[in-house]
Amino acid sequence: MATKLARDVYVIGVGMHRFNNERLASAAMADVAGMQALDDAGIGFPEVGALYNGYLGGGLTSGVGIAKEFGLTGIPVTHVENASATGSCAFGEAVHAVAGGRVDVAMALGFDDMNRMGGLGRSGGRRMGAEDVMLPAAFFAMWATRRMHDVGTTAETFAAIAAKNWNHARANPLAQRRADHEVTIDEVLGSTMISYPHTSMMACAAGGGAAAAIVATREVAERLSSGRPLVRVTASQQRSETYTDGHVFLGAVIGPAQMTRDTAGDAYEQAGVGPDDLDLVQVHDAFPVEELVYYELLGICGDGEGDRLVAEGATRLGGRIPFSTDGGLTARGHPGGPTGLAQIHETTLQLRHEAGARQVQRARTGLCHMAGAGSVCVVHILQRTEG
Repeated sequence: MATKLARDVYVIGVGMHRFNNERLASAAMADVAGMQALDDAGIGFPEVGALYNGYLGGGLTSGVGIAKEFGLTGIPVTHVENASATGSCAFGEAVHAVAGGRVDVAMALGFDDMNRMGGLGRSGGRRMGAEDVMLPAAFFAMWATRRMHDVGTTAETFAAIAAKNWNHARANPLAQRRADHEVTIDEVLGSTMISYPHTSMMACAAGGGAAAAIVATREVAERLSSGRPLVRVTASQQRSETYTDGHVFLGAVIGPAQMTRDTAGDAYEQAGVGPDDLDLVQVHDAFPVEELVYYELLGICGDGEGDRLVAEGATRLGGRIPFSTDGGLTARGHPGGPTGLAQIHETTLQLRHEAGARQVQRARTGLCHMAGAGSVCVVHILQRTEG
């Protein structure tokens, strides 16, 4: 049973360095994101009680080294890594540090540059399986073609999801991919084929970037709010793969589908809300088949009904339940360590009603979902309250 957090936890500051493909120094990007978050919160680094760094490609001491740039305060600094879910897990650790009474203020900071990484996820000395010799694009392509067979999903539906996310990113100055025109379904379908049915414009943008979030107790949040709406973390849930009869452990890229359904169920129970209460959602949309399936696994619609949501425009800005409002992994980008924290950054802005041209009207509740290779799923629910 998912119990409520022991202490109320609020996001008091967020920051982000633009996701990019420019091979910038990760430490420099992390410094920008962290300082922005501190400025946004209205505090100095000495007020932070713990720092959780999320990165995949940094060195052994990267996180501690970056912390020294903020100040030699003696606080605990912890490196968190969980594949694509790294930033989400770092945020979760910060939330639970505050909720559990360890500290009153905690920071989660994610940074990476996929262009500088090599050999991630390989087997080393162990026996190799299919997941070690096949690129993720191949796994997602098989997932997509299976859905086309089972449900009748078309390549046009996948392209429509990708085009939506490209167009959302046009209103996000921090996105890696920003088209100078309205992206069409035909344009997405006509781009270079990566692994059928996915084209290059359907594949997530892998580059560099950084993002940060600072969480605190209600007392601290109210002291710093200056009348600004408060953003409360009402659910922070994480799961790994669960055994079932006949289970086969294949090291799938993102694990069994049931894992997302179960993690979301835990989060809804902890927050005291349901899918119908959500105003916007951020998901792990490395390829559009993921976003499509997550419509169903998160309970936004019934099984096999996600295609209808796409056709109706329900998940685009202005629709009933916008997904990937900042462009998602597809267009905002997926550097690894900061990806999940970029979702928190976007959702916090949305709930404060500070998202500008991509603002979801009257947004009060947002869900952030990330899956990580090796079968990890993280779901957070954030809600707006008045200061």
